[in-house]
Amino acid sequence: MQKFAPSLLVMALGVALAGCQDNGPQDPKVSINKNPYPSTYQPLASQSTLIINATVLTGTGERLDNADVFFVDGKVQQVGKDLSVQVDKTIDAEGKWVTPGIIDVHSHLGAYPTPSVASHQDGNEMTSPVTAEVWVEHSVWPQDPGFNRAREGGITSLQILPGSANLIGGRGVTLKNIPSHTMQGMKFPDAPYGLKMACGENPKRVYGRKGVLPSTRMGNMAGYRTAWIEATEYKREWDKYESDYSAGKNPAAPHRDIKLDTLAGVLEGDILIHNHCYKAEEMAMMIDLGKEFGYHSGTFHHGVEAYKIADLLAENGNCAALWPDWWGFKMEAYDMVQENVAIVDAVKNSCAVVHSDSDTTIQRLNQEAGKVMYRANDVGYDISEQHAIKWITSNAAKSLGIDDKTGSLEAGKQADVVIWNQNPFSVYAKAEQVFIDGAKVYDRNDDKYQAQSDFMLGQK
Repeated sequence: MQKFAPSLLVMALGVALAGCQDNGPQDPKVSINKNPYPSTYQPLASQSTLIINATVLTGTGERLDNADVFFVDGKVQQVGKDLSVQVDKTIDAEGKWVTPGIIDVHSHLGAYPTPSVASHQDGNEMTSPVTAEVWVEHSVWPQDPGFNRAREGGITSLQILPGSANLIGGRGVTLKNIPSHTMQGMKFPDAPYGLKMACGENPKRVYGRKGVLPSTRMGNMAGYRTAWIEATEYKREWDKYESDYSAGKNPAAPHRDIKLDTLAGVLEGDILIHNHCYKAEEMAMMIDLGKEFGYHSGTFHHGVEAYKIADLLAENGNCAALWPDWWGFKMEAYDMVQENVAIVDAVKNSCAVVHSDSDTTIQRLNQEAGKVMYRANDVGYDISEQHAIKWITSNAAKSLGIDDKTGSLEAGKQADVVIWNQNPFSVYAKAEQVFIDGAKVYDRNDDKYQAQSDFMLGQK
């Protein structure tokens, strides 16, 4: 009779028992709810509306003079000249300009609200270099008066991001800029989550002072790679669980980790990267990092040196969300040119965006884009209003993954619309009326459409 060593018998028994467990009656399947805090946003009541005789910038690169915009049931129906339709409300916009609603891809409203007091500063979880488990929506205070001020500047949608203290700072959230008592009531339905990352000086300064990795840029890179390796293994465990369960086995579910849930969501393509990154060589490394771990490196924010790698950004499909003229406030922001946005924009298949990162600049993002247009044209570019508006409308929507829903005045898109008293790139331009999903949410000449935060009631 053949004999086996005791160790082999133990191994054989273990395999047999494991096989019995895998093939026994299945326990209830463990599933991860990817949207545990769903939007409760509901479009406000609206009426069918026809805007006539306006200069229309569609957000697609087209300008129409003496044109009309028709929207009903919250959606754009037609854009053209001499439209003949039955409507509840006609607005004569002769001498005025009409654009899509303005979108700011980089805001901290609600998480760093006004008034700026310590008890309200909830945008940076500075307790670990990687805090992918936090979601900035859980810090958003919808009573922040800044939302109303932004609406007065034509802002109809905006992404709220965590701050930039950490290598990976947590999830961002895209909001519809309507008055609401809850964050969920503002949350843009079906908009992808963003994941905030940060390069360079901020994380190495914050954690280097604590004697914790990273304290150098090479430490930054090591920290990213470590996090993505953990996420890759975590995703592999869950993929195997799903595969085994689908095959009729009864596997044990992997241990749940909400930090790694978010990182795995990026690897699966469900969550978009938004990376605070100033220097050209660091943006190039972030592109390589994404390729190493099989995710797309998304949108680079601030990008003072984006002009140096404009071709690389376009080739890799990265949007660059930039300022027109902020620079010099730290070393990594030193090597700036005021044509930065225009140089990035000039490359075929580029995605240039103008952003604010400011509770005051967001109120005049149209003028920020105007600065770029006028400065670039002064040095020989030929940028028109109908092109420049894309930096704060359709390109911004593309960065946030919502360009199939908003960002341009096209049939079927959400009726997020702004009527300006004149050319929106003028320093004298004011948003006169603002519509979100076809509902008027602001009117400069009608107090009924000038919402005030509960926090501001009774204050002068």
